[in-house]
Amino acid sequence: MMKILIAPNALKGSLSASQTGAIIADFLKSKFPGHLLQVIPIADGGDGTCELLGYNLGLESHTCWTLDALGRSMVGSLAWDSDNHRAYLDVSTASGIGKLTKEEKLPKSTSTFGTGLLIKEAIRIGAKEIVLGLGGSATIDLGLGILQGLGFHFLSQNGRSITPYSDQILNQLSHIQVPIPFPKIKFKFLCDVRNHLLGPQGAVTVFGPQKGLKPSEVQNFEDDLYSALQRVYAKANVDFEDLAGFGAAGGIAAGLSAFFDTEIEFGSSFFFDQVGITQEVKNADLVITAEGRYDSQSMEGKACYELLKICRQYNKPSVLISSGNEGSKAGFTQFVQLPDLNFQHADWKNEAKQNLLHSLDTIRL
Repeated sequence: MMKILIAPNALKGSLSASQTGAIIADFLKSKFPGHLLQVIPIADGGDGTCELLGYNLGLESHTCWTLDALGRSMVGSLAWDSDNHRAYLDVSTASGIGKLTKEEKLPKSTSTFGTGLLIKEAIRIGAKEIVLGLGGSATIDLGLGILQGLGFHFLSQNGRSITPYSDQILNQLSHIQVPIPFPKIKFKFLCDVRNHLLGPQGAVTVFGPQKGLKPSEVQNFEDDLYSALQRVYAKANVDFEDLAGFGAAGGIAAGLSAFFDTEIEFGSSFFFDQVGITQEVKNADLVITAEGRYDSQSMEGKACYELLKICRQYNKPSVLISSGNEGSKAGFTQFVQLPDLNFQHADWKNEAKQNLLHSLDTIRL
């Protein structure tokens, strides 16, 4: 009997990490019965990281009403660790780009306000620390929406309140009123990119077009973002240093770091420590992982590559399932190539599942 650890990342754009793990496990049970299977879906700071952490850690799911990136009502959720007074939640839950159509991607008016409401709820139930996954955001608002959700008030030059979801929050911000009492909370940000907030590799230039900015709007938008940033840090009376990771999720970590105790975690290290992945690898005879497309960026802290390093450390054979062909040169014991998915097909989600099942037929145990 072989002990097999199934630890896939999401097949981005098609199947979640949990869905992928379940499909692989069901296939192995059918084709290779009798083996002991352990399924631990993994993530590296991208979309859904904190949801997966809550699942793997067996935490309570706490739900409440909130608003999406455009201000529409929705039910949001967070994972609640009552023993440590810690809440895990993803920006993508309420402020995610995956919930928007192409026409709804509007960086000037999309807001993280709904994420702020979820954080406020976490504080209400007793949270002292927020672990916030930054992947998959629809916004470039410097986290000002979150601050509004926590009770901050932003005023224009003439003293008028700037409401959440206003398309003038960056270029009209002149005065900031902090909430009393001030929220006693600290943040740990999880992200899978090391981009700084400003400049050619920053939040606006790199990620703005993905979130709906036209090329002609990029420079003016960054100018407005910088102007708001100066107001925020002047109010907090601290100096701004553009740190790696501040470009993630439209500058959320940059904005919140002006007022709160914050820390940034990159890649999969925090996730792996939380779920004890190293011990699970040591206990396994074979490790199977997956990623939508393994490429050069995967070596910069992505979950599959970090898992490969652990497998090498303990001489454990490993299987990578991925599209493209770069994974064949990565050093895994086996590489299983997925066909490229045609997102133009109406039934592309089922196609993704069938592609995975078909590819699994080539695994050798």
